[in-house]
Amino acid sequence: MQKLNSSKLVALLIGTAVIFLSWVTSVSAQAKLTERSKLAINGIGPIRVGMTVDEASKAGGIRLIRSGSGGMDEYQCSYVQPKGEPKGIAFMVTKGRIARVDITSKPITTLSGARIGDNENRILSLYPGQIKATPHPYVSRPPENGKYLTFFPKDAADKNYRIIFETSKNRVDRFRSGKLPEVEYIEGCS
Repeated sequence: MQKLNSSKLVALLIGTAVIFLSWVTSVSAQAKLTERSKLAINGIGPIRVGMTVDEASKAGGIRLIRSGSGGMDEYQCSYVQPKGEPKGIAFMVTKGRIARVDITSKPITTLSGARIGDNENRILSLYPGQIKATPHPYVSRPPENGKYLTFFPKDAADKNYRIIFETSKNRVDRFRSGKLPEVEYIEGCS
């Protein structure tokens, strides 16, 4: 077996350290909630439906603070949002656990790439055969012609989750995901 000379050994050690640090940086970057985090039917980025607010804060590497008025008592239903960045994400909390994620910021997308501003045909094409369109409860009349485009997952394990895209004038205004029944609450906690 040949001996490694000192310059080759140093190069090998430096290369290993660079690869390790790149991996650690990549893993930690994925764990933090950012505006590049993707919305799934059961959460966003590292934050999942079912987590407590403390668990979600730790998982997302952010501080979640109470926002707005809940309409009911704080334990039954309330909203929290990141303190500072990212903007446009709110988490509905029911019985002390994350139940739903509301998105009102354009940079945030679903795992399939749907975003605010997309037209209804794009949503239908991203989720073929899995969208049910219903009239929006408040803006279904012309000129808005608003709709709820509800994504129904195919996997039986996900049967109690939905993504709901709210549209007006054929464009997505906002969207949300989470578990039933909370994801279907029209006015949030009110």
